[in-house]
Amino acid sequence: MKKQNWLIALIVVVIVAIGGGFGYYKYHQSTATTTTTSKVRSASATKKDINTRLVKTEIKAQSGETATLKKAVANKNYTVNNMYTKVNPYGVSPLSAKVIFQTSKAAKVSYTVVGKSSKTSISNTVNKYMTSHDLTVLGLYANTNNQVKIKVTYKNGTSTTKTIRLKTAKLPSALTDFKINVKKANKQKMVLGTGNSKLTFMVRTTISGSKQSKNLSFGMDADGNIRWYTTRPTSHIFKQLNNGHLLIWTKSNAKNSYFDELVEMDYTGKVYKTYKFNHKAWGKAKGSKKQNHNQVHHDVTELPNGDLIATVSDGGRTYVEDTMIVISHKTGKITKVINMKNILPAKFYTKYNATKSSKYMGKKDWFHQNSVYYDKTDKSLIISSRNQNLVMKIDYKTEKIKWILSGKKTSAWPKSYRKYLLKASGKIAWPGGQHAAIVDPSTLGKKNSLNVMIFNNNVAVGTTKKSLANSSGKYSEGVEYHINEKTKTISQVGSYGKSLGKKNFANIIGSNRYLSASNRLIDFGWLNNGKSANIIEYDLKSKQQVFNVELAGLPSGGYVYRAERFSLYPTKHTYGINE
Repeated sequence: MKKQNWLIALIVVVIVAIGGGFGYYKYHQSTATTTTTSKVRSASATKKDINTRLVKTEIKAQSGETATLKKAVANKNYTVNNMYTKVNPYGVSPLSAKVIFQTSKAAKVSYTVVGKSSKTSISNTVNKYMTSHDLTVLGLYANTNNQVKIKVTYKNGTSTTKTIRLKTAKLPSALTDFKINVKKANKQKMVLGTGNSKLTFMVRTTISGSKQSKNLSFGMDADGNIRWYTTRPTSHIFKQLNNGHLLIWTKSNAKNSYFDELVEMDYTGKVYKTYKFNHKAWGKAKGSKKQNHNQVHHDVTELPNGDLIATVSDGGRTYVEDTMIVISHKTGKITKVINMKNILPAKFYTKYNATKSSKYMGKKDWFHQNSVYYDKTDKSLIISSRNQNLVMKIDYKTEKIKWILSGKKTSAWPKSYRKYLLKASGKIAWPGGQHAAIVDPSTLGKKNSLNVMIFNNNVAVGTTKKSLANSSGKYSEGVEYHINEKTKTISQVGSYGKSLGKKNFANIIGSNRYLSASNRLIDFGWLNNGKSANIIEYDLKSKQQVFNVELAGLPSGGYVYRAERFSLYPTKHTYGINE
């Protein structure tokens, strides 16, 4: 009878959700307390299990096309009136092209992909005077004989203009089976970047499987037209690096059921570096099958020296998604392991009972880290933990806690930790199941003072503060806090989403991004049980929407994990913007 009651209680409180890793999860409120081991897996065991390394397989596979392009650059027969053109040069970026030619005198070149409406023409300029011109043309329309205007300007001020055509293939069915509906686009107030080169990128939560691998990440213009996508499977990780390249989490073979590579590539699909991961987890929960839970699951951030810090699992039999690794960009090897079980109270993971996921087959997802951000001001990490309702800052080198923003009741924390808890100055929204903690870049460099931005899903996971418990499930919002790190106080300086109500409540995933001093971009990524998403750009002061796009009919595993506003022609990386 007791067993029957327990099962009924468990079913009643099922919350459908997905988290990180590679798939789709069901979070349950648990009524029974289970105790697990407090033994923490060693860093050496984690390193051995994950076994990252640099491989050149993909660079070698592209060597033929790279050689062809080099020959074209050296060929003096390609001139202003006879340009070499190649659409989708590396076979994985169908809306990109290379255009190559030479001029008898040094010249600088500007070029434009002609748009279909105002502020959708995408332009770029190469300001250096050269005689050899190797142009990367981005932002083409699919299934279109694109018009590209190229202006060549010589040092004496004279110029010539040439118009060429670049024909592209139609979009794959994976990008036409769902609907994109732009409800509002105030192009005068949107942050579109120089030459309208900034697109709104949809970073997908792609799970394993042949069908799900076709849930492609893409970028759209202000009209909702897709102007860039990659045919490479991507899951969760889609970042711009300091050098302007992309970093994606992908597969060494698209047919594989697992993801096993971090790849650095440019927008044409050219690969510069591949970090290979072991795809088999070392440990498994008692009675379960082996699970691929030691790979990257939610986030990767580039450190100032070029190394990467990634969220992973420790590879053991008991816990998942509570560990970070640092990967050398020079060797591809793991140089540091940070296990959150060494930092937080043991009771948080040994007696965790707030959620349960069938995906993990018995492993405990007590922490569920969904972001990591490096604050170069004081060489520290800002971390978001969904299943502990907390955002915290730790010293990168020593791993000592600097502060904790917690949605838990103060009494839930051991006394030795309470000195780190931020105290509210005025009314604030306490984090609940939140995602994507970053710093407002305009506040970087200010000693003991910064603004932190999160997407607050507003889900009370486990026992939380009363205000969070009362508001849980009613709305989600982007929130920006000001933190005085010296006095350990926190105040709320901005938010958006509460007025949209329950229709924009996202139980899981989402992001809140800084675009400019006045604009923010919010991703309500999990609506209508994961079938819809709503991305909104709004003005911070007026609270008025300047861009609103809805995606409907999204397939399983094709959810919008995060929305980013990236430039196709980035000049430099800006922390907090290109995250």
